[in-house]
This record gives sequence, C-alpha cells and structure tokens, in this order.
Amino acid sequence: MTPQHDPPWWQSAVVYQIYPRSFADADGDGIGDLRGIIGRLDHLAALGVDVLWLSPIYPSPQVDNGYDISDYRDVDPLFGTLADFDALLAEVHDRGMKLVMDLVVNHTSDEHPWFVESRSSRDSPKRDWYIWRDTRDGAEPNNWGSLFSGSAWEWDEATEQYYLHLFDRKQPDLNWEHPPVRKAVQDIMSWWLDRGVDGFRMDVINFISKTSGLPDAPAIPGRRFVVAFAEFADGPRVHDYLAETTLAVFGNRAGDFMTVGEMPGVTPEQARLYTDPERGELDMVFQFEHVSVDHGAGGKFDYRGLDLVVLKKALHRWQAALADTGWNSLYWNNHDQPRVVSRFGDDDPAYWAASAKALATILHGMRGTPFVYQGEELGMTNYPFRTPQDHADLEAVNHYDDVVAASGDAQAALAGLAAMSRDNARTPMQWDGGPNGGFSAGTPWLPVNPNHTWLNAEEQVGTTDSVFAHYRDLIRLRHDLPILRDGVFTPLLEDDPQLWVYTRTLPERELLVVANCGREPRSMEICPDWIGSALLLGNLLGTPTTSTSAILDLVGWDARIYSRDS
Repeated sequence: MTPQHDPPWWQSAVVYQIYPRSFADADGDGIGDLRGIIGRLDHLAALGVDVLWLSPIYPSPQVDNGYDISDYRDVDPLFGTLADFDALLAEVHDRGMKLVMDLVVNHTSDEHPWFVESRSSRDSPKRDWYIWRDTRDGAEPNNWGSLFSGSAWEWDEATEQYYLHLFDRKQPDLNWEHPPVRKAVQDIMSWWLDRGVDGFRMDVINFISKTSGLPDAPAIPGRRFVVAFAEFADGPRVHDYLAETTLAVFGNRAGDFMTVGEMPGVTPEQARLYTDPERGELDMVFQFEHVSVDHGAGGKFDYRGLDLVVLKKALHRWQAALADTGWNSLYWNNHDQPRVVSRFGDDDPAYWAASAKALATILHGMRGTPFVYQGEELGMTNYPFRTPQDHADLEAVNHYDDVVAASGDAQAALAGLAAMSRDNARTPMQWDGGPNGGFSAGTPWLPVNPNHTWLNAEEQVGTTDSVFAHYRDLIRLRHDLPILRDGVFTPLLEDDPQLWVYTRTLPERELLVVANCGREPRSMEICPDWIGSALLLGNLLGTPTTSTSAILDLVGWDARIYSRDS
C-alpha cells in the first residue's frame, strides 16, 4: 500500500493481465510458461504498461486452471520453476515495470496439505482451518449453491461431515474466523513480497467472511440450491480481516505496493469503504456491475444482449460514487469475461478495429486505473465455438450438463456459452499468422482463434493505425496528463442509445470524450466553447485535427478525445 500523500503511482499506471497458460509457450508443450513470458516482455514494454498481473502460477491440480492452489510457495512445473520466476521478476523490474501476484485465499485445493490434514480426522489440529458442518435433517447444512453449479457442500465419508466449497468441490473454503488461517495468509503474502513482488490481486476476497450461523438463502422456486451472495459476500468481519492483513503485511514495509480485490456483488457504497485510504484495506476493487448488464435472470449464460444506456449508467454510477473517496479499477476484459470486441463492440472485420479502439478510448478516458487483458491491445475476439466439446472451462461444462440433465434448451445453452464462456478469454495469444499463432510449437491446450492469420501482434506492432498503436497512445496519455487521473468526470447524453459522451475537467484544462458506439453515422451538437479545440486522439484516419463547428459528424464507431484550456 502506498502512503497517501502525493497521488500514489498506481493512479497513473496501466496494468496488463497475463493468463500464463495462454500467453506464450517456450518449451513446446502447448501450455504457456514463465520463460515464454520473458521472451515477450519487449512487446509489453513497447505497449507502455506499468504493471504485470500474473494469474496463478502456483502448484495446482489445475481443476480450475490454477485457482485451486496446493502450494502457495512454489511454481507449478507446467509454468517453470522458482528460478524462472526470479528471472522473470528481474527482467520486469529491469524494464521499469512492476509485477503483481494473484492471491487466491478464499479457498485452496483439496490437495493442499492444510486440507489433507483437516479432513484426516475431526480431531485434526487443522480441522478448524476449513468450514465443516454436520448434516441437517440428513442432508446439506443449508441451501447454499456453488457458483459452479450444484450444492456448495460436499460430504466427506471418512469424517461424516460436510465441508463448504463456494466453487468446485475440489476448492474447499478456508475458515477466516480461525486466527491461524489469517496468520498463514499474511505469512504467504510477506514471503512473496520479500521475493520482490509489488502487490496482489486478491481473488473473491469479499467472500472470506460468511454470515454468522450460515443461514439459508432465500429460496427460489424450482431451485434446490441458491447462490447466496447476501450470506457469503461482504460478511460481518471482512473489513476487519482486510485491515488486519494490510497492517500486518504492509505496515512496516518500505516500498510502494498495489492491492486490488476482486469482489463479486460489491456495491459502490461498499467499495468506498474498501478503498478509502484512511481505512487501510485495499487500493481498489474489481466490481462486476458493468459486466453483468447483458445477463438475464438465469445468470451469465442467459445472454440477452447489450443495452448501451444501461452499460453507460452502470459505469457512470461507479465514477460518481468513488469520485471523492476511494478509487476505481477500469476494465473490459479479464480471464473470466468474453472478449469485449465481440461483446460490446462489433467483431465484423469491417468494424472490428474501430470498435476495439472506440471501447478502449471510452474506458481509458475515465477516472481510475485501467487494466488491459492479454490480447485486448490487439482487439482479439471471441472464438467461434460450435459444440459442447469445444469448451474446456469447468463453469461452462457444468452449466451445459445441468441444462441437459434438466431437459432444458440445449441449443440456447450452447448459444449462451458461445457468447459468454470464459474460454473466449483463454484461447492462446495471437502473436503471428503462422501455425498456432506463434503461441506454441506444440499443440495448444485450447485451439487458437482461426482469425489469427490476420489478427495478430506481428501485423499490428509498428503500424501507426493499429489497435495496438491506439492502446499505446492511450497509455501514453494516462502517463502524461494529470487530468486523466484527477479531472472531474461529467457524463453527457446518458440516455442516448448510441453515443457515449463525457468530459474530464480541471480548473486549467478540459477534455471531451466522444464515441459513436454503432455502425450508423451520427451527428451531435457540442457547446460553442469546444469549437476550435484540438483533437488529442482519434481512432480513425482522416479525422480533422480541430473541431471546426458546433456539429460533430461521426461515422460508425468513431471515437475522439478533444482538449481545450478552461
């Protein structure tokens, strides 16, 4: 955590997320690795990002692609060794960048030694490290559902009790009420910081405090198990746990670090508390409101399409809520979300690049710290999934199997997976137009998108009008212009179904961000004060360098940032 005097460095930074198994494969086994990342660091340095966030690289059975950890103090052989990690960290720091680890401590793998010991006996010294309960009327202790489908409780035959797992049955939840658990987590964090890392992204960290007594969630007709966000998110002691951990880990440590907590279901009001620097909990949170606006009542695979007004208002609400206290993270993509060009943009080849750049312009112009997910800087799109067998992700496979088992609409389920599956984000990075997109000399663990023949880094790096070049320019502006960190955010035309418009304002300068989020041309009237203002950045060739009239004529997916002195 950074002392809160001058604006902390991460408020002007841009973070780049690497999903290691899909980024670059150096040894030809079809799975990305640390040596592969080292070989591609110059790409990230050219992009200009400040921080690399690594998704989990720890030893793991890989049931949930590394989010089921069996050892917090080592590297899975899939990705390399601790020596490889140390070499990567040194190379990152040599380029003036920082590295943030993914900290997954709501749960472990059931193969972690802690859980192996915990389930060995009811009298085990580590029994209280996890959440065990007796049966209730011969069945599960409550009606909580797993986020990966089915019950959140798994029966252990040997000790005749259930254990809680909010995710897969092989991911038992830790019992944060037990002080030795919190101390063990703090020791793990300190171990990695001593090794030289620069902070942590904390997986589902608002799940660590459950409601006392683990009561039933309100029943939903037709469902035996209910995902009980109200009972296990933002629980009664979560703020105490985070403040205690931050003080114990960072309190006497020299250096500037960054922490961000992933928080499903968090509200803006809660986020103000989590990120208020006076409380000493987190620097920022990942919220999910804006990436839930296209979900139906049945969850993320009940895909209902985009309503731009709803999306705008969701993000604008967060800009307003954290304007004076706290700090926003800004993201379109991550390892759990489909590709934004296919989701909120237009992945038709005629509009793909313009829409990728327009969405980037909208996000990077807001107040907060932008996060770029691997391939986003190239405008990578969703994979053309067609069959159930195309999907590897546990969440997607379980959902499809549940629909089929319930005699539901299998074709609708498959369409939902194609649009929303996490596999869309996990197909390999597209480095060139050759075999496997330059990702691996072997057979990739997931197939490379067929469009890699024309959509790839080799085609874009060094090209002035590429998606990559636009991201690089946006990142440069984040570094150069304090107004993008400090300027007041004011939304305009919020109810327009196609135009996304806002201003950023300081006493001495003002920016106008305008984007036409559709194929149809649109015109908009601007305040006369903006006539003659300079075009700071546009996403299309041939855009006039100044605004010459009170009417802006915007072609499809036209995005611009204008600047003027206040």
